[in-house]
Formats: sequence, C-alpha cells, structure tokens
Amino acid sequence: MQDPPDRERLTLFGSFTSSSSFKPMLFLTLAGLPFSFRTVNLKTGAQKLPDYLAVNRYGQVPALRHRGLTIVQSNVILDYLARTTGHFEPAREQDRWQAREWLSWESDAITNVAKVRHYSRFRAVDPAVMAYFRPLAEAALTTVDQALEGRDWLMGEAPSIADLGCWGRMVFMAEGGFEIARWPRLAAWAGRIQALPGYAPPYELIPKKDTEVAGRG
Repeated sequence: MQDPPDRERLTLFGSFTSSSSFKPMLFLTLAGLPFSFRTVNLKTGAQKLPDYLAVNRYGQVPALRHRGLTIVQSNVILDYLARTTGHFEPAREQDRWQAREWLSWESDAITNVAKVRHYSRFRAVDPAVMAYFRPLAEAALTTVDQALEGRDWLMGEAPSIADLGCWGRMVFMAEGGFEIARWPRLAAWAGRIQALPGYAPPYELIPKKDTEVAGRG
C-alpha cells in the first residue's frame, strides 16, 4: 500500500463493487487526470488488514493519497479534488458551497439507496429493515428528481461534484430494485452524465487489479 515515487501523482485506493469508490474514480476519469489505482479486495477483507488500515483507519474504501496527504471519505475526496484540480468546481462561490451542501445531504440521504442495494445483493436482512430503508431511499431519489426541474445539472451550468457525488452513489440503484424510469428528470440527468466523454459504469470503469491510468494529458 505504498505511494508511487512521484508525490504529485494521485493514488486512489478502492474496490470495483463500491459506489463510494466509483465517485472519485469517475471524477478522475472524466477529468482526464493521470492517477494510480490500488485495488482493495473487500470480499477477502483486505480493507481490515494492517497495511490498508495504515492508509484508512476506518477500514473502508476509498482513500486518496496525494502530495504527502491521505484523504478518506468519498465526498471529502471529491471536495479535495475539485479544490486541487479545478475540475467540476462551479464558477460562482455560492454554487460552490451549495455543491458541497449536496455532498453533505447525499451522505445522509442517498446513502439509503446504497443500503438497499447492499441488503438486496450482499447481505440478507429482516424484511422490516428493508421496509425502513426503501422509503427513505425513494424519498432521496424524489428529492433529486424535483431539484432537476427546469435544469440540466444540480448546480450551475455544467456538471459539478454535486452531480458526480449524487449519481456516483445512485449508480447501483437497479441492483436495489429501483427503476430509474419512475423519476424521469433524474433519468434524463443520469443520461447526460453517462454521455460525458470517458464515462463508463462502475464494473467497467473501476479496475479489478492495481493499474496506472495515463489520463488524457
């Protein structure tokens, strides 16, 4: 779990099954930035091994290393990347703060979509648990759908970290049994994100082994 020799090179630790990993991976790919990817196999418990705990004390993915810094939590990583690279940062100061409001809200609300997906695919739970989380997830999706009325992006005139953070968590919604067509504005917005140059879905975008990504220069 070592950084590459170049301190300026971004190094992302993550897993191809993780929506949290997809968010910064999507940012870096759409921005065309060079970076190193270090895979953390969640199925074998690699996230709890000492080498990785030295990177992320929470034993979670993702984590980012850059310029001697270690940054964890996917939305904090998006914030750092936007500030550091200038990509996906709204032009107006008010919009920049509101983009970060979306990230804070996402970590509380859209996380329920990820929970339903996790309980549907990876961990069986009592039906009462699903009955609790599914309405919360649907309410979060409805909030995004309503926010997109009359606009293409959540903040400003171009995609920002608000869009990448929210969609990056929703991306596996079908695995939780959510039909995106129920939310037409959200579906159209997702289509715009998916049309961005370099976009690919998580299982195609996130490598299953350590990889050096050249970027677009």
